[in-house]
Amino acid sequence: MKEKLTLLAAIIPSVLILDFITKRWALSALDGGVRLEILGGFVPLTLAFNRGAAFGISIGDDSRWFFIPITILALLLLLVLLRQAEKRDWLRLVSISMVVSGALGNLYDRVRWNRGVVDFIGPIDLWVMDWPIFNVADMSITCGAVLLAFSFWGEERRERAAAVVLEEGEPTATG
Repeated sequence: MKEKLTLLAAIIPSVLILDFITKRWALSALDGGVRLEILGGFVPLTLAFNRGAAFGISIGDDSRWFFIPITILALLLLLVLLRQAEKRDWLRLVSISMVVSGALGNLYDRVRWNRGVVDFIGPIDLWVMDWPIFNVADMSITCGAVLLAFSFWGEERRERAAAVVLEEGEPTATG
């Protein structure tokens, strides 16, 4: 358990601090409709407040009272996954830590005010669509979720391979 807590203690504060600092910067530097561009204009920085979920999915004008308990429930489930993870399953531990970090960063915004989650990176023109405005917490959640999917996929492959070995290793009844 010590390895798990050490990893959590490294990732969670790092993401939370970076998320907090960048959101605070965005609130001051991009206030009043200011728009900055980085990477040759490919990535605009635009202040927005998201009261909904990912990609602006909303269930009403003030859906934070729906998303706060959902986020808390998700955090509890992630902690169960963390507890069940093997202590040397670094991919699983890192991915869970990243999702927890991002969820806590956005939860902070939802709890502190009714304006919504502070987003500021984007929208990014992908030629076929505009990628919605997001923040550091969103990046952590997304990357962590992808890594968690890879972790589950790898675990499933290992379990299938072990089952095949067990089946092939059993003696036949004719024998």
